[in-house]
Amino acid sequence: MSNRIRAAMLAAVFATTTLSACSTAYYGAMEQFGYQKRDLLVSRVNEASDAQAEAKQEFTNALAAFRDVVNFDGGELEASYDSLNRAYERSEAKADRVRDRIKDMKAVSRDLFVEWRKELEEYSDPGLRRASADQLEATRERYSVLVDKMDRAAASMDPVLAVFKDRVLFLKHNLNARAIAALGDETRDIETDVAALIAEMERSIAEADAFIAEMQAGTV
Repeated sequence: MSNRIRAAMLAAVFATTTLSACSTAYYGAMEQFGYQKRDLLVSRVNEASDAQAEAKQEFTNALAAFRDVVNFDGGELEASYDSLNRAYERSEAKADRVRDRIKDMKAVSRDLFVEWRKELEEYSDPGLRRASADQLEATRERYSVLVDKMDRAAASMDPVLAVFKDRVLFLKHNLNARAIAALGDETRDIETDVAALIAEMERSIAEADAFIAEMQAGTV
C-alpha cells in the first residue's frame, strides 16, 4: 500500500472519530494502522490538552476585548462591542470543543480499561498477570488525577462564560457611556475570574503533558 493511500485511509478513519470512537469497527480499523487503544488514549489526551490551550487563549482575548470596551475613549463604540461579542462567541465555541474532547478521551479510556481488565483472564502465567494488573491499577489511578484536573478546568469555564454573556447582553441594549462606566467597576473582578480559570487550565495542561510522557515512557 502506498504512503499516499495509507495516509488517505487514516485520514478517513480519523474523520469518523466522533461518530464511532466506541465501536469495534473503529478500533479494528485503527489497529490495522498500528494504533492500539493505549495509543489512542494518548492521542485523545493530547487533543483535549490542545483544546484547553486554545480555549485559554480565547478567554484571554475576551478579557482584552472587555477592557477595550470599558476603557473606550473615542471612535466607533459599536465596533468595540462587536469585537467583544465575537470574542465571547469564540470563547463559547472553544469551551464546547474542550468538553467534546474530554468526552472523547473518557470514551477511549473506558474502553481501554475494560479491554485490559478482560485480558487479565487470558494469562496463564500468574506472575505476568499480576504485573499487568498492577500496571492497570497504576494507569487508572494516574489517569483519574488527570481527569479530575481536566474536569475542574472545564467546569471553571462556565461561570466565566456566564459573566461575559451577561455583559454582552447588557451592552447590546445599553451601548452608552453611562453603561460602560458602570461595567468598568467590574473589571478587576472579571480579571480575577479569568486569571483563576487560566491557572486551572494551565494545571490541567501540565498534568496532560506529564500523563502523556509517562504513557509513552511506559511508566504507567
